[in-house]
Amino acid sequence: MPRSTNHVASRRRRKKILNLAKGYWGARSKVYTVAKNTVEKGLLYQYRDRRNRKREFRKLWIIRINAAARLNGVTYSQLMGAMKSNNMEINRKVLADLAVREPEAFTAIVQAATGK
Repeated sequence: MPRSTNHVASRRRRKKILNLAKGYWGARSKVYTVAKNTVEKGLLYQYRDRRNRKREFRKLWIIRINAAARLNGVTYSQLMGAMKSNNMEINRKVLADLAVREPEAFTAIVQAATGK
């Protein structure tokens, strides 16, 4: 009796990879083995960068807060230390947004934290 292969499952498996590879250039979107390698690498980058995105945004918020704080005569570390000692719990995302969109409100927070 000849060996039976599950062609439906193997076809579906290959098609899934080739669908994920749509938009890739040349053989990367057409040849299964090349597409498989490219898709696996892309999924690794995706996994890694979901974590890196959080780091990048935190860095951006800190840069924005520091720039706005220096316009008010304090550094980032002095501002965060003063806010912590005064139990002002405003996260960096909100502080950075205030620094960009509402400079007057940010100045009021700096003054309340530092007592200047």
